[in-house]
Amino acid sequence: MSTHTPPRFDPTRVPHLLGSFAPVTEQVDVADLEVTGEIPASLDGLYVRNGPNPRFTPIGSYLYPIDGDGMLHGVWLSEGRARYRNRFVRTPAMRAEERAGHALWGGVESMIMPDADQVGPELAGDFKDLPDINVVRHAGRLLALAESACPFQVDAGLTTLGREDFGGALPAGITAHPKIDPVTGEMVVFCYALEPPYLTWSVIGREGTLTRGPTPVDGVDEPLMIHDMALTGRYVVLVLAPAFFDLDAAMAGGSFLAWRPERGTRVVLIPRDGGAPVWAADEAFWLWHTVNAYDDGPGERDPVVVDFVQWSRLTVGGGPDDAEPVSGGLARARIDPAAGGMARTLLDDSRVEFPRVDDRRIGRRHRYTALATQSGRADLLPGEYDAVRWYDTETGESRVWSAGNLSVGEPVFAPEAGRHSEEHGYWMTFATDRTDGSSWFLVIPAQDPASGPVARARIPVRVPLGLHGCWLPTEET
Repeated sequence: MSTHTPPRFDPTRVPHLLGSFAPVTEQVDVADLEVTGEIPASLDGLYVRNGPNPRFTPIGSYLYPIDGDGMLHGVWLSEGRARYRNRFVRTPAMRAEERAGHALWGGVESMIMPDADQVGPELAGDFKDLPDINVVRHAGRLLALAESACPFQVDAGLTTLGREDFGGALPAGITAHPKIDPVTGEMVVFCYALEPPYLTWSVIGREGTLTRGPTPVDGVDEPLMIHDMALTGRYVVLVLAPAFFDLDAAMAGGSFLAWRPERGTRVVLIPRDGGAPVWAADEAFWLWHTVNAYDDGPGERDPVVVDFVQWSRLTVGGGPDDAEPVSGGLARARIDPAAGGMARTLLDDSRVEFPRVDDRRIGRRHRYTALATQSGRADLLPGEYDAVRWYDTETGESRVWSAGNLSVGEPVFAPEAGRHSEEHGYWMTFATDRTDGSSWFLVIPAQDPASGPVARARIPVRVPLGLHGCWLPTEET
């Protein structure tokens, strides 16, 4: 018996299971992709992206971007050629569903969990692992990341190796958006939980061992959702929007997330040396993703600058029947660590998401931000983007490449080897043609991004619109 009566659910009416978001089940390997244009010979490495991709038709509910099995899509580049492979992140729950031939767990909102007769005592009565959001490499480990849970390690060929809890030191898991300090090599993480301590942060050293165990964040006395974080040379930056977990509502068939704007949004600066946190508060806003953060000066009293994509309220699921308008854009907050004050400004009011910078600038001042954006057409699904925008923090100007019939994903920066400028490199992304379902891997020059791709590699299967990825240069292996 399930732990919750399944609600009425029709997956054919869920926008994020349709069109360019629709899942695929075929796993393929192609050694030599068809390329239009020319892949720069200087690009040698792997571009890999994760994203929600249900292995079987969902039951109970489906909440994008939280639900869905992870699928990794990899494009290996070398000597101007490209090869492709996609693989599911095969968790114990997925293996159980494969044995059954259908979904056994419902979406997180439905609270459907199989019993021991169906899946055995180790998996019964528990949530399904969902390492479907991001993928990073740190200390030689390639990790498929979930939303505040243990990641799963995969090998160089994207085959799943197993759950990663860092030698038992982080059994509750980590965030889907850890930040790797390019100077120290440390990976800083956080984890939220439904029970105390509700929010902790930890540090994994350059060599992959835990150097700071889970440290509770004082001042957090309720369970709430935090998707992303930021890092500066001095601080861990967490934005606590008023998105609270409501398990009573979830058990009664309602939403497990409650948006309470009257509570406002708080930002906490946690000194990386273990000092006392600094809190700042503002009117309610939601963010999925930070851009970057940095200390605006060498002194302890100098401001902290945080760039992010803000939304006027929580946006999750976002079906076509969601009538309440939502506004957003690229924003910047300046936080005074001495007084705890916060000033927030809107840098660009375009509808954008999936912001990225040159990862070598994480925690330090950056110039360019790349984001997926919308051209204004009315036929896009919620969370679908058909252009890429580059924002210049020095001039305040933007450059845009319109992708036409292509739906584009998150842009990721690949620097030219031996070059340190943010303009010397290429932006990469997957894109899917809404007219015929064909998918492409795009390479866009950083020096003139508005000119569009210098190369397009045809992917042999459709790549569903997904979430986050990274560029892994061969020389770093």
